[in-house]
Amino acid sequence: MGAHESILEGVIASDGQRLDKALAEASGLSRERIKALMGEGRIQVAGKPAAQASLKIAAGTVFAIDVPPAILAEAQPQDIPLSVVFEDEYLIVVDKPAGLVVHPAAGNLDGTLVNALLHHCEGQLSGIGGVARPGIVHRIDKDTSGLLVVAKTDKAHEGLAVQFADHSIERAYHAVVGGHPMPMAGTVRGAIGRSTADRKKMALVEDGRGKHAVTHFKTMEKLKNASLVECRLETGRTHQVRVHMSSIGHALLGDPVYGRTPSALRQLLSRLQFSRQALHAAELGFLHPVKGEKVHFTSPVPADMQALIDELRH
Repeated sequence: MGAHESILEGVIASDGQRLDKALAEASGLSRERIKALMGEGRIQVAGKPAAQASLKIAAGTVFAIDVPPAILAEAQPQDIPLSVVFEDEYLIVVDKPAGLVVHPAAGNLDGTLVNALLHHCEGQLSGIGGVARPGIVHRIDKDTSGLLVVAKTDKAHEGLAVQFADHSIERAYHAVVGGHPMPMAGTVRGAIGRSTADRKKMALVEDGRGKHAVTHFKTMEKLKNASLVECRLETGRTHQVRVHMSSIGHALLGDPVYGRTPSALRQLLSRLQFSRQALHAAELGFLHPVKGEKVHFTSPVPADMQALIDELRH
């Protein structure tokens, strides 16, 4: 198996289903993808290569799928507007709008932040991230807005990566959550890993199965049936704020994956045409990886989220 391939392992849940349908449900891959991988000899069922998609399969059968890495073309520069907060010859800090994907991937091969950066920086980005994600040291979700640092040189990339790894980067998010957390401030600790029920979701899992994650939250303002909270990250895991706040019963408003927004608030979101999780990366601080000086940046919540907060104040 190559360095970037991954193995999906699991157990068939339903009894008597076609193999391709059962594997699709268990893995989150499409039936067409399952059939293609089966044809390449990349699927094992009960320890043996699977060859017949229509075979009826028993519940409890163990499977393993060898998923090859996606092969992406080299990202091309695109003239996409960027909000640049800071820039020197080593790095650039941008304020990403909601809706912009950070780097090319299946389903978003262009129109990403990387395409915009390649145009803005005229190709001068760190090569450590590979052809699909040059300069990218960390990312924020497509529908999360806010601050992101990108490396223009390999030395800057390595220096920033060390700080992300040792959790010395200062990061604070502002979020609008349902209800009023009690106590109003606290710390959520819980390992985060792939959900066994849905491979596309993250979830709190047993310590040995996920990555250690810590979020410190405090209520900044009580709103009508909601709260504006600040979440400071001690670690930076995929969907960390969304999973952790949902786990204590205060999911982010507008979150399509981890949220259960009350009907009255859903009507408000619909009226405001607010169709994303209410999450903004508001603060970013770190040691400049080349100059060694402390730098700190802030970003006000964008207009769509501010409009939501204003409505909830009334």
